[in-house]
Amino acid sequence: MTHENSSRRKAGNGEDSVYWDASKKRYVGAVSHGYTPSGKRRRPKVYGKTKTEVRRKLRDLKNELATGVKTPANYTVANAVEDWLTQGLKGRDARSIETYKSLARNHITPDLGKAKLRDLQADDLDDWLEAKAKMLSKQSLKMVRSILRRSISHAQRRGKALRNVAELVDLPEGLAGRPSKSLTMEQAERLLGTRPGTWIHAYVVLSLLVGVRTEECRALTWKHVHLADVHGAPDSKAHIDVWRSVRRHGDTKTDKSRRSLVMAHQAASVMTVHRGQQMQRYRERGLEWNEDALVFPKDDGEQRDSTNVLRNFRSLLKDAGFPDPKEWTTRELRTSFVSLLSDHGIPIEVISRVVGHSGSATTERVYRKQLRPLIAAGAEAMDDIFEPGNHSVDALREV
Repeated sequence: MTHENSSRRKAGNGEDSVYWDASKKRYVGAVSHGYTPSGKRRRPKVYGKTKTEVRRKLRDLKNELATGVKTPANYTVANAVEDWLTQGLKGRDARSIETYKSLARNHITPDLGKAKLRDLQADDLDDWLEAKAKMLSKQSLKMVRSILRRSISHAQRRGKALRNVAELVDLPEGLAGRPSKSLTMEQAERLLGTRPGTWIHAYVVLSLLVGVRTEECRALTWKHVHLADVHGAPDSKAHIDVWRSVRRHGDTKTDKSRRSLVMAHQAASVMTVHRGQQMQRYRERGLEWNEDALVFPKDDGEQRDSTNVLRNFRSLLKDAGFPDPKEWTTRELRTSFVSLLSDHGIPIEVISRVVGHSGSATTERVYRKQLRPLIAAGAEAMDDIFEPGNHSVDALREV
């Protein structure tokens, strides 16, 4: 077999060369890159099946040399992803880390893991994402691309990658995600009347009547729950300071999420009973209760995880007569809060402030199906919606 550069010409000073190497059965490209301290000429090389491939690799190599970045020849996508999972997630929530690892090891490493990072092309990622769009929801697809993009960025910061091709590709539509739904008025009343006096009942009341996120509920401490003046002066109002969450460093989701919310009377009454019961349990165990205690702790006083709350929530739904509790998630208590306010005529701008969104556009995008086209604050509305005398309040008084 003959090749047009089989008789190799010696490249001149500073000149690139492309030639056929019969022993390797590949084309070789070499670029002149100065001299070593001992005076030996530096000639880094690249290899490919065609001259076009080699010339492209030469261009990338020269860019790397110009920027001082040298992507290791055998550094793969799998290496980059594993490095990011190991080094780039310090301080993150353990559950989030497990989610990232699961997505990476199920959807990135099997498909792209063996690819050399320096050879990865945008076309490769377009094909990969199109295939994934047939099996993943848009949110999962977005997370998978984000993991790859952040993994390559991590490699860039360590001088192991010149460019981030994951930033050059568009996201396909993906499968439709599971639609959120809201409790009807009848369902909400039934749920509020089930198992009063239990912590999960109090948790549901706070989520449904005040609109607190589940991640904010789990991190809530008693020093941020203000109940002392519930029966005091007319101007005094029970409220909670939503200043913490289970997120990294205990921050709320956004700055606007850090807010203080007046509680509906029913919520304040339930929380007063819940606090008294918790203080009694502490006394029975010989423990000293203080306001740094979590509002909804596990039996050992530690913070509950989302799985624990979901399991107890679905148990409550079962007791309330819901035919398929597994169809519901705790975040849909917040969806129901928005829906009930909207049905009551509360303006979207007011709902946005109560739920802690940065603007009404976010509320409209996230809760579009729960909002009325024509929308007339939070705690007062819930007092009107769930009037004193309904069966859930009566049941509470019997506790």
